[in-house]
Parts: sequence; C-alpha cells; structure tokens
Amino acid sequence: MATSTKSWLEIPSDSPFSLANIPFGIISTSASPRPRTAIAIGDYALDLSAFAKGNGFSEVASIQTYLLVFDQPTLNDFAALPQSIRRDVRSYIQQVFQSDSPHAEILTHNSDLKQQVLLPLSEVRTHLPFAIGDYTDFYVGLHHAQRCSDLFGLTLHPNYRSLPTAYHGRASSVVVSGTNIRRPWGQYLPDPMAKEKIATYAPTQRLDYELELGAFICGANKLGEPIPIDQAKDNIFGLVLLNDWSVRDVQMWEMPPLGPFNAKNLGTSVSPWVITLEALEPFATTGIPNDREILPYMKEANKQSHYDIRLEVAIAPKATGKSKTISHSNASNLLWSYPQMLAHHSVTGCNMRVGDLLGSGTVSGKEDGSEGCLLEQTKAAKVPVKLDGGEERRFLEDGDTVTFRGFAGKEGALVGFGECTGMIEPALKH
Repeated sequence: MATSTKSWLEIPSDSPFSLANIPFGIISTSASPRPRTAIAIGDYALDLSAFAKGNGFSEVASIQTYLLVFDQPTLNDFAALPQSIRRDVRSYIQQVFQSDSPHAEILTHNSDLKQQVLLPLSEVRTHLPFAIGDYTDFYVGLHHAQRCSDLFGLTLHPNYRSLPTAYHGRASSVVVSGTNIRRPWGQYLPDPMAKEKIATYAPTQRLDYELELGAFICGANKLGEPIPIDQAKDNIFGLVLLNDWSVRDVQMWEMPPLGPFNAKNLGTSVSPWVITLEALEPFATTGIPNDREILPYMKEANKQSHYDIRLEVAIAPKATGKSKTISHSNASNLLWSYPQMLAHHSVTGCNMRVGDLLGSGTVSGKEDGSEGCLLEQTKAAKVPVKLDGGEERRFLEDGDTVTFRGFAGKEGALVGFGECTGMIEPALKH
C-alpha cells in the first residue's frame, strides 16, 4: 500500500480513480484493438501490457515470470496469481505515480513510454473484465426482501436469516457497462387481478433495474471440497457495480414455484473497473445485524466484512437527456457478507472457478429514497417517480438510460467504481 496519496499525475479531486484505488480492467483502443489489462488512474488508463513490454516492471522481481498475464483479454490469469504477487503489482503501480517515490522516474523520466502507456479514458474502450463461467445472484438485501414481501402481502420465509438465498443466473448475458439492453418479449398476465388467469405473449410493460454489487472469484476449489469461512475472503478478487435488469410482469407469472428465469436472463450489466478488496479495506464495516444464530460454517471471526460504499441510481429519459438521481443507498445494507455467501455457495463441495460472478441482491436502504429498484420505490407502480422535465416513471421506458455510481472515502482520495450504465432499446417487432 502506498504511504502517500500525492501524485505527479494531475488527478481531479472528485475522480473515482484515485491513487488509493488502482482498479483493474480490460481495455482496447482504435489504434490497438486487441483487449488487454489496464488500471484506471485519474482521467487515464495505464496500459499494463505496454508497460510490461516497455520494462516498466523491471524493478519488481516477484512479477517477472508472470508478465504475460497483462497481455490477456481478461483478468482471469492475473486474478489467479498468488495474492502476494497481485499486491506487489498494485503497490508498485501506486509508487510509480507517487511524487516522492523513486519509482516515479520510470514514467516521469521516460516521455516515450509515458505517452505509449498512459491513455486518456475518453479514448479507450472498456470490456467485460472476466471470462465468466458461472453467475449466481444472491438475495441478501434484507430491506429489499422485506419491502417486496410487504408489497405483495407475503412474509419472509424463516430460512432467510439462516442462510443467504440465491438462484443460478445466466453468465452468457452478463455485459459490460454501456451495452444497450433490449426490452424483451415474455409471457405474463396482462391483468393479474382478473379472475381467469390467462397469459399473453408481448413486450414487457414492467421493465426494472436492481442496484447490486458483484464479486469476482479469484480462487478455485476442488469439487467436493468446500471453502472454509476463514479462507473465503482470500478467494474474492474484487467488487463491481451490478445491474440485475428485471422483468417484473414476467417474474410474477413465472416464479411460482421455483424462482426467476426469463425475468432475469435478458441482461446483467457490470461496471468495467474491478475494485480490489485491498482498496476497500479502509472502509470495512458491519452489515445488517442478524438476530438468528449463525451456523459455524458461516460464522466469521471478523464481523467487519461489509463495506461502507455509497451507492446511487440515476435515470435519464431520452426525450430530455437530463439525468436525475432518484435513490441513494449503501453497500452495508446487506444481511450476509460476500465471504459468507461464498462459504455457503461451496458448502456442498460446489467447485467455484476463477472468474465466477456473485451478485449481492438488491441493495436497498430502510428509508424512503434508498430503494434499489422501481418496484419498491413506486410501491408496485402505485406511486410514480418524478424525473426532471416533468416526466414520471413507474417502470422503465424505451430510451431511458439507467446509471449506477459507487464511492467510498472522501473527495481527493475517493475509491470509486466509476459508472454502470445501460440504455433501454425498443422491443423487436414480431
């Protein structure tokens, strides 16, 4: 970890990509379209592939035999390296940008290398950071679960506080931020209150977002060998913002008796820059207290395994283009931590693989204005959300752009996630 946050690179005070952050991602440019590893710093991306080829890592002995990982089109190989190696890389990059570090000379005294490896973020294209083998979406946002149950006159099952509930999602439809999401067709009840339950097949009328965090796995376990709770954290590389796009009318019709299926597989958006757990350590905190006795396989020695990350949701209608922030929440609004989710996921001996993605479930707060989806905020479409320009929303309309943001820390040394965005395209015509 860097001992100073003063950098020779001009970093805007409100930049989410500070010297304390050093998030990893995959980029390409028009001049060099092959995807490769980079880190975000201020308004720039440091091309780690070009940096390695330019002998930028020559002073880090521990990484010399692993330099090819930066030339890969995903972070899988880098994430699979020993944790000590990954920490050496992150600490060294911080020192390269520190004003008072001797390693700063690598770029400050080499203008050719600096120009080659330091690329404006506005000129790079970001890609899905990992090759995702499996995607599991949890449901551990207690306030979201409770509010949704109240809306439909249900009660949370007793198992909710005893284990982190989840369903297996569709990895193939996970997309990087900026990818448009098409309004899907589906089967649902046009009038749920009608006495005769006859379904129709049509474009959804109740398209929604869900504010979540996603965790990428960096450690594999063998089939039949669970991941112990005291080792689970070491198997998590880092976190991203995650939008679990949801089709509410389809969801309500298809869920009994198993759970979400077509209502969730139209697309899942993730932010492109992965924030490592090392960067989030200063913001460790407790989650929602659990009044149930936790079984030993999920009992953590350190209860500060959640993170104080401020989250927000904004919607910009196509007609006005004006973005309005409509919700604020916090990542600590979860009943179970990611280590607990991972320990429970693998307790049967389920073999996790590098690049697997775990969604948190909707991160809603308890107060009004902290809801993580429109279903909650509009009280199941009864109370519209007001946007700028006089527009209202009960559910998303074509052309709407949804943007998630996440921050920890204070201005000048923010650890931020950047943005997770997606615009709704009209349904296909049949």
